[in-house]
Amino acid sequence: MRDKTPDFVWRRLEDLLFGPGFDSPHLHISPRPNEGFFIVGTMTPTVLLVDDEKDILELLKYNLRKEGMRAITATNGKEALSLMTSKPDLVVLDVMMPEMDGWDVCKAIRKNPDTANIPIIFLTAKDDEIDEVVGLELGADDYITKPVKVRTFIARVKKVLQRASTQKLVESDTIRIGELEIMPENYLIRVNGKDLSLPRKEFEVLLFLIRHPDRVIKRETLLNEIWGQDVYVVDRTIDVHIRKIREKLGNAAHLIETVKGVGYRFKKEL
Repeated sequence: MRDKTPDFVWRRLEDLLFGPGFDSPHLHISPRPNEGFFIVGTMTPTVLLVDDEKDILELLKYNLRKEGMRAITATNGKEALSLMTSKPDLVVLDVMMPEMDGWDVCKAIRKNPDTANIPIIFLTAKDDEIDEVVGLELGADDYITKPVKVRTFIARVKKVLQRASTQKLVESDTIRIGELEIMPENYLIRVNGKDLSLPRKEFEVLLFLIRHPDRVIKRETLLNEIWGQDVYVVDRTIDVHIRKIREKLGNAAHLIETVKGVGYRFKKEL
């Protein structure tokens, strides 16, 4: 592909994706597999890149490989879902694609128990705040708008992978509080013997509250702990997640109290 593509085309593509001033690797040397390094775990992480622009996929793939990661690609939503059987460690997902858009792909990934916990980053030109809120509420771990600097993109990919790796180390013991049973390892909740499956972010919000019982947790604290300080999320996102959690908890919804103007508290005592 490199031999057939003029340098000015690469430069224009990289300006659009990463912003002006990006030092193009394609104008210097050919990529070498496993160049660079990655410090999240001992295994090489696999990233599924989904975008209908094949040239953008090549640029992202090159830079991930340079950092020691493995990248697989899909050019539409249906193809992306077919590749989820390979259990990638992360999905980087565009929104506007043919056949199946990124919103629906994210919903399908989160709905499937086998893929529900795989982290997702939206990388898209849709830069309206409402689009970012929608993406995060659907269960995305991060939302990045184009153009983005390559170092910023790689740093945020690494941070999401690191956070996902750390979460796998949480204790696997079942937590029991009244009619509630929480199984962190499987991201499952049981209420009065009935299994509930919560989207990843809803589960993590509830689990954080449960692990800090009878304490008022500020919205800002939940945002920083669940989404990270580098991801901009409005307070409304927390309120929407709490509302959805309560709806699913049914008779146990009263265990989550709203502290007006501050945040939320999980009541340990029934």
